[in-house]
Amino acid sequence: MSNIWRSARRTLLTPNVSSTSLDVRGFHIKNSNTRDLLETVGRSFLNGYAIAAETGSPAMAEPLLENIPTRFRGFGYEGAAMCFAILDALPSNNARIAGFLAGPGNPHSYMVHVGIGWAMARLPRFLWHRIQAPDPELRWLVLDGYGFHQAYFRTDRYVRRRYRRERSGYADRAIDQGIGRATWFVGGADAKVVAALIDRFPESRRADLYSGVGLAASYAGGAGEAELRWLLRHAGRYRPHLSQGAVFAATARVRAGLVVPQTELATRVLCEMTPQQAAEFSVQVRPGSDDQFDPDGTPAYETWRQRIAGAFVPV
Repeated sequence: MSNIWRSARRTLLTPNVSSTSLDVRGFHIKNSNTRDLLETVGRSFLNGYAIAAETGSPAMAEPLLENIPTRFRGFGYEGAAMCFAILDALPSNNARIAGFLAGPGNPHSYMVHVGIGWAMARLPRFLWHRIQAPDPELRWLVLDGYGFHQAYFRTDRYVRRRYRRERSGYADRAIDQGIGRATWFVGGADAKVVAALIDRFPESRRADLYSGVGLAASYAGGAGEAELRWLLRHAGRYRPHLSQGAVFAATARVRAGLVVPQTELATRVLCEMTPQQAAEFSVQVRPGSDDQFDPDGTPAYETWRQRIAGAFVPV
């Protein structure tokens, strides 16, 4: 493939970077530094998407993705996964996601599964059956990614008007976890604004939403220690779920070798652990990979989340 064709494919397939602007999205702006951080997250995602579109190959994409700065590299892998999943859904299916997860995307498997969810949100429903998410537990992160996308791009409907399309089983809850993550961006990483948005949702949804907030606050960052401590106090009965999200964020960053000071701060405040301790705990309580459901029908993924949250229930 010529360099000209690669460049053209990158340009044709990649969304416009202006879509990540907080002004364009109508999101809250806490200050210029936080705006720059959150917009850099969005640009890094699109950069990863563009790299995948241009190369069309996980192996060829890897060195370019590895050039993304440490703090934002996981978002680049997430964007690349979205593009590879979309390409896989087209008639010329080359199992790029399978190759990505077996190769350079493996340390970033959490973010890869979330990126697949972005693809799901952009693909017509008749192509959803072509989406592959092989891990029986992490596949729920696909719906998390779908929920994030809907809340990020259809904010009025999914966040401000709290729309929910009722589905059977666990799907709605996984989507809410993604909506919670996106709300961290909608609220501009301002803990009080984010909490006010979450607290307008029905109580039955807040545990999953606060879990998403904890994950975003710890993985993307944007809040200082005082804000995080306020958020922890304010979460009240949902504090264990906020902490569970932080554990997942630490686990994802430790596994990928992308721990940054913001992760260390958030994990210390929200979990009273180091990122490494949080990741070790998460691995210890994860159900066996062959157990997709508990005897009562609860997905193993939810059992995993409950075990983590249970460690943070106040005595």
